[in-house]
Amino acid sequence: MNVLVFDIETIPDVAGGRRLYGLEGLNDKDAANALFNLRRQENGTEFLRLHLQRIVAISAVLRSGDKLAVWTLGTETSTEEEIIQRFFDLLDRFSPTLVSWNGGGFDLPVLHYRSMVHGVQAPRYWDTGGDDKSFKWNNYINRYHERHTDLMEVLAMFQMRAAVPLDQMASLLGFPGKMGMSGAKVWDAFRDGDIKGIRDYCESDVLNTWLVYLRFLLIKGEIMKDRYDSELDQLKQYLRREAHPHFLQFLEQWDASGVTA
Repeated sequence: MNVLVFDIETIPDVAGGRRLYGLEGLNDKDAANALFNLRRQENGTEFLRLHLQRIVAISAVLRSGDKLAVWTLGTETSTEEEIIQRFFDLLDRFSPTLVSWNGGGFDLPVLHYRSMVHGVQAPRYWDTGGDDKSFKWNNYINRYHERHTDLMEVLAMFQMRAAVPLDQMASLLGFPGKMGMSGAKVWDAFRDGDIKGIRDYCESDVLNTWLVYLRFLLIKGEIMKDRYDSELDQLKQYLRREAHPHFLQFLEQWDASGVTA
């Protein structure tokens, strides 16, 4: 198994917003509010267009060989450019199957736009067979290839009206679901200086995604029940060994669900 599960967290790109909409002179809070208001006038929501989503965290579960790791790329002081570069460096090193929940609709397009902003190179990611012939038939860019598996899209048969939220799907399967924060609260947490809280929240999302992916592999018959149980046990042991408070909270909620499968 060679899998990288990932998730990103974003905040408004207030510097870009100032440049695009002439918001010079406004502080970050007021500039963000202006962007939210402009967006609300466009489509009735405050959810900004993807090119104005600044990445503040990318978390990952890496399962490669006998290796299992859960972490957030970079440090609490890393720049957006550094975080993005670290993500694509992982692809260059491992060439993993990427797994996401709505990664095709949000995470990867955001990474595309923000890579353009910073000039981040990612030749392995963009390869469609020019460098590695095997990537012609299975690459990260094609929506229907498995090298990037967007679980939300696959389970919904690529019909957005059939898509469901990750936290509800995870909870339905007996996994913890959302813990302590939501994407809507990330901007407030960032302004309060709670970068660690954002990173911890992002890690809980990739943990849920990894667990849902394991169940997906089980129903596909790609792994058998004993392997599935072994993967769950390995993750529990890892979380206990690392013993970060949010890992232990994740375990507590997982055990409290009482659901076994």
